[in-house]
Formats: sequence, structure tokens, C-alpha cells
Amino acid sequence: MAERAGTPALAVMTVNFASAAELMARVLGMPDYLFGIIAHPISSATDEELTAQASIVTDYIKQLILD
Repeated sequence: MAERAGTPALAVMTVNFASAAELMARVLGMPDYLFGIIAHPISSATDEELTAQASIVTDYIKQLILD
């Protein structure tokens, strides 16, 4: 993970992959790792839907970074 190399990072994934991400974080020794979650699927989302998802997750990321 980037954090282990000293680079601040935050993962973003769709809701369908959130449980796999939580499992991977535990396996990698970071059980409290926080990440942004957006709606699934994104491959068929319109530009407007993607923009809305990006706005939501960006606000969440700002909270994580600034708190």
C-alpha cells in the first residue's frame, strides 16, 4: 500500500467491491483502513452520474484527510 511507502493515499471502489476491500485491508494488516465507496456499476454511468459520485466521494475524502 502506498501508505507504507510514505505516500498518503485513499482508495475508492464501488459498493460491490467494498467487502473485498475490507478483507484485503485486514489481510494486509490495516483493518481500520478507510476508503471511499461509490455506486456500482460505473461502466454504464452517464457523465452526470459519475460527476455526482465524484462529488460525494471527494467530500468524504476531504473529511478523512482534514480530520
